[in-house]
Amino acid sequence: MSGEAQAGLSDGLQIPPLPRISAQAFCETPDVARVMEAAAQDRRMSKAHFKINMGGVPAAIETFRSSTTPNLMILESLADRMTLIDQLEALANYCDAGTKVVIVGHENDISLYRDLTARGISDYILAPIDTLGFIQQIALLYHAPGSDVLGRLIAVIGAKGGVGASTLAHNIGWSISKGLGLHTILADLDLPFGTLALDFNQDPAQGISEAVFSPNRLDANMLDRLLWKCGEKLSLLAAPATIERTYDIAEGAFDTLVDLLRASAPCAVLDAPHQWSAWTRRVLTASDEVLVVATPDLASLRNVKAIIDTLVAARPNDQPPRFLLNMVGVPKRPEIAVEEFAKAIGKKPAAVIPFDANLFGSAANNGQMLAEVDAGSKIVATLDELCRELLGKTSPRRRRGALAPLLERLGLKAG
Repeated sequence: MSGEAQAGLSDGLQIPPLPRISAQAFCETPDVARVMEAAAQDRRMSKAHFKINMGGVPAAIETFRSSTTPNLMILESLADRMTLIDQLEALANYCDAGTKVVIVGHENDISLYRDLTARGISDYILAPIDTLGFIQQIALLYHAPGSDVLGRLIAVIGAKGGVGASTLAHNIGWSISKGLGLHTILADLDLPFGTLALDFNQDPAQGISEAVFSPNRLDANMLDRLLWKCGEKLSLLAAPATIERTYDIAEGAFDTLVDLLRASAPCAVLDAPHQWSAWTRRVLTASDEVLVVATPDLASLRNVKAIIDTLVAARPNDQPPRFLLNMVGVPKRPEIAVEEFAKAIGKKPAAVIPFDANLFGSAANNGQMLAEVDAGSKIVATLDELCRELLGKTSPRRRRGALAPLLERLGLKAG
């Protein structure tokens, strides 16, 4: 992960995904073009159709003489103030109503900023720019700061079957809602074999299948009807757990649901099944945090490394997936030592959960969470600490704009 991404994540940066828009960038310098190319590959831009061109404003004028303008136009300019304004006035003759225009400039001038905004320019970003900062500025054009809840999406997946990923995902969701007091949604994505309802000893009449197989009807009101309240701050979206039908799920089947989960609660925990399909990869890539649950054996080691490497490549501007070692210390079972496992992966585990058949067995058989069986357990304390790490700094914060220092000296606020 790049240094700029590390910095953004350490600041608790939460950037909403862009809607389905068309966007074109017209760059003049290789540095800005490289940032645009990196932004186009970011998961938050996955719904946007983003095309990158060279040539700046003159190239945009020539392009749109004979074609319609996109929803969003990003124009880099090295021109002086008067030349830029003349070029923008020429471009305005070909701009369709509703097109947002963002200028990437190289001049920190408040009078230029005022001239541009007076002419309807949506934003002015001062170069040099970084990938996450650019994406956030663009996202703010479509998401007013503080207008909606921007929930944190945590996906939990097992490195192989039988590692206890679902049990830990459910306990993580419960811990976030109870221990940290955040409204949380637990969603079971394992439609044929999910255990969310069993683990909470509940029997919801509806659940996630209605949301997945009715994407055209799915909205906030429908999601609210499908959620099963399981405490003051915890809601369940359970799987049907039936094999009366097959589940051939399209790659984008969960897209609408994921967007609604982000907007419905401060935190959503996704219990992803151990499988590798187009939709599984898409959901994991879209998540803010990914936790891979493994046991200390060779198959888990291989799969953890494969999953982490794949998702790091797909999410270059995000926190790398974390992994957790579960069921460590099973009597008489040969194991890979935690230190050796970590050395092979190249990072330390986010948590190590020792084998405790009594605690986990009692919780499973009684439809309880671990903390309800033994609130003082070290395992419960470890999971509570892990939850805090997964959440990070959850309050969204807008970055200071490029013109912020200059505007502050003049007693103004950046638009």
